Amino acid sequence: MNILLTLQFDGSAYCGFQVQQNGRSVCAVVQDALEAVLGIRPPVKGCGRTDAGVHALGYALSFAADTDIPMGKLPLALNTRLPADVRVIGARQVPEGFHARYSAHTKTYCYRIRLGAVDSPFDAAYCCRLSGPLDLAAMRAAAEDVCGTHDFLAFCAAGSEVAARGDTVRTVSRCAVSLQKDAMGETVCIEVTADGFLYNMVRILAGTLVRVGQGRIPMGGIPSILASRSRQNAGPTLPAKGLFLQEVFYPPEVLELPEPPGLAGPSGTPEPPGPAGTPDSPEPPRRKPG
Repeated sequence: MNILLTLQFDGSAYCGFQVQQNGRSVCAVVQDALEAVLGIRPPVKGCGRTDAGVHALGYALSFAADTDIPMGKLPLALNTRLPADVRVIGARQVPEGFHARYSAHTKTYCYRIRLGAVDSPFDAAYCCRLSGPLDLAAMRAAAEDVCGTHDFLAFCAAGSEVAARGDTVRTVSRCAVSLQKDAMGETVCIEVTADGFLYNMVRILAGTLVRVGQGRIPMGGIPSILASRSRQNAGPTLPAKGLFLQEVFYPPEVLELPEPPGLAGPSGTPEPPGPAGTPDSPEPPRRKPG
């Protein structure tokens, strides 16, 4: 069967999701847990790469395995074998053709910026701190210019293989800037939803919007940066620790399991019972005379 897992993880101690030679990866510890619980080490298909230090609130991966463990209990079994900074929060069976990456419609990332002169001991590992004020109105206006289908080469890190192939057009359906206040101060959250992302794209977008908020890039400067296709014209790449993969969205139809054979008619509805005397409804026995 094909299984979809949803994960949350603190990426501080990992080199990213993808297995790499130079460090511990989230993928490797998940495969370790799968091997301990299922007795096999299945290849897993992640919804995408994450950089070292990036976190996830809703990372998705799929794998094929035969198991009698109910889907509702599989997360509990895996979590007993996972380190405390990685947790499975959901499991479900999906169609055989489902792929965590290629079946995704959109992904949403959130970048968190703490405003203040002093780091908080409680969330310093999960946000980028800036001491100066930001013009949120200017940042929100600039975020609107990010939306749409554009060539995002200017917002891609140098040396990207995808950029080298010229595949740098993406569609951003939402880019929003919000302010959250709590007992520890103020946090600016930049959320970006798109059909795909280039290498470091969200961190560069966040750095560019920060420059707009600081008055160092004009509020209407995003279109010219996009048109330039030059990384030098965009803002800095903000630290990985402030970035979260927030959600992966799959259309409902790609998650639905097919009806078991024999339970549905040609139209997808249950077959009605046949009339008396047909093979579907044998003729009732006749009463003996007398």
